[in-house]
Amino acid sequence: MTTPDARSGTGQPAELFFEDLVPGLTVDLGVVTVDANEMVAFARRFDPQWYHVDPDLAAASRHGGLIASGFYTVSLFMRAYVDHLLSRAAADASPGLEELRWLAPVRAGDRLAVRVDVMGARPSTARPGLGTVSLTGTMLRLGPDDRPEQEVLRTRFRGWFALRPVEADTADAGAVEAAPTNADRPEPARPDAEGPDAERPDANRPDAERPGSGPIATDPATVGSSEGDPTGISGSAEAQRHD
Repeated sequence: MTTPDARSGTGQPAELFFEDLVPGLTVDLGVVTVDANEMVAFARRFDPQWYHVDPDLAAASRHGGLIASGFYTVSLFMRAYVDHLLSRAAADASPGLEELRWLAPVRAGDRLAVRVDVMGARPSTARPGLGTVSLTGTMLRLGPDDRPEQEVLRTRFRGWFALRPVEADTADAGAVEAAPTNADRPEPARPDAEGPDAERPDANRPDAERPGSGPIATDPATVGSSEGDPTGISGSAEAQRHD
């Protein structure tokens, strides 16, 4: 059974993990075409400003026609990000974004090339088992020849991704199981316990005179110190950044 940490953002078994998202990696998220009806329906529901929903007013303005809500455009980016990356990666939640810019108007029929670039990656200090990945997403309007004409959206954000699970080495586990226990080892030979005390060289000596029977010498300098006590802990906990 696939554990939650090994599932992709869509719930399927993951094939990409934090270790695979190295700085410098670029992931092609495909090309999306802006649908006129969907663009206007989104604006009517979430961003009903006149240049998004009123064709006549928009045509008479400097915009020259309806333009997409910026939040519709970033929603197209998010869908491409899920379809082409998060559906394969062991993705967790996102702690947020640092930048979201709409660089040029988007219109019905535009074809937008989408990509994401990995800018940085490090293990999370707040969530063991996860890594924080810094990403930049872009959308570029394509011309008739499929060449990029203009960047229309840029966003910088972070995502959490699970570290690749570590599987136990079955060979090592078998070696541990096969190791002899104390019960399997023969007991070392020892003097006859039933012999008279007179045969023991220190049998008649007072306890204080027997070797090792006196009090154990202790260095006061080591008592209560972290160096003398292997379990001692010194120093204060450092503040950690919650990434």
